Amino acid sequence: MKTESRISIYSLYKGVYETELEPSEFSVGQNYPNPFKEKTVIKYCVAYKTRVQITIYNSEGDEIEKLVNEVKKPGTYEVEFYVAQDSSPVKVSSTYYYRLEAGEYKCEKKMQLIK
Repeated sequence: MKTESRISIYSLYKGVYETELEPSEFSVGQNYPNPFKEKTVIKYCVAYKTRVQITIYNSEGDEIEKLVNEVKKPGTYEVEFYVAQDSSPVKVSSTYYYRLEAGEYKCEKKMQLIK
């Protein structure tokens, strides 16, 4: 069962308490939409400050693109994978994979591009 610590922040401008949830474990969600045509969103959670990498691979295991490669603080994030018309190496309808690596956590999921 997931547990999350709460951080309350008092905003002087709004005069209200805002609550943010800090994830207690790493996770990566299924991209949406899936299947996708031009772009898709990948949501992920970081439990503690560490280097995070999200990499896209084709069905043969070749690296296509590194979407994230930086140190992240604890929190929930989203990143878009956009298939541009000319500049992207992703050209054909196929199954692709994305892999999140953060600390000791590793998780891979698949997504479907339709053109």
